[in-house]
Amino acid sequence: MSTRHILLGLLATGPSHGYDLKRRHDARFPQARPLAYGQVYTTLQRLVRDGLAEVEGTDADHGPERTLYRATAKGADELARWAREVTPPAPFVANEIFAKVVVAILAAGDPEGYLRDQRAAHMARMRELTAVKTAVGADLSTVLSADYALTHLDADLRWMTTTAARLAPLTAEVDKT
Repeated sequence: MSTRHILLGLLATGPSHGYDLKRRHDARFPQARPLAYGQVYTTLQRLVRDGLAEVEGTDADHGPERTLYRATAKGADELARWAREVTPPAPFVANEIFAKVVVAILAAGDPEGYLRDQRAAHMARMRELTAVKTAVGADLSTVLSADYALTHLDADLRWMTTTAARLAPLTAEVDKT
């Protein structure tokens, strides 16, 4: 996910302080990793440097001085271009779960046990996400975000089931190379 474009998208609704952008990001993308304040301010500085955002002013609102940022016309154009751009499917599969299965085979470990434990971790996360999306008052953004994560976890589970059924031939293949 492009932090600079997400912040530009949040600025598209009007000028904001870095603190407000971080809070709005975390609320709008509840299943994403929360942004660190340092990441927000570093990204804002780069947006200003690149002419995609500018400082509109500062205020203190009964506290420390805060800088107000707004998107520029160039920033709006960049955001529109990025939002239209099709995200290409990953050209390579670099999956840590698969890597751990192969390494377990190479190191005479327990790939079957690893897959069983990983499956349990996935199932626990799926239960958490299901609780989040079915909670009373869950907004549509939260539900859709949880659905996205659940779909990916389900795909991982199906892959783990298929791989567990093919461990013997995979082990033979890994051992001979």
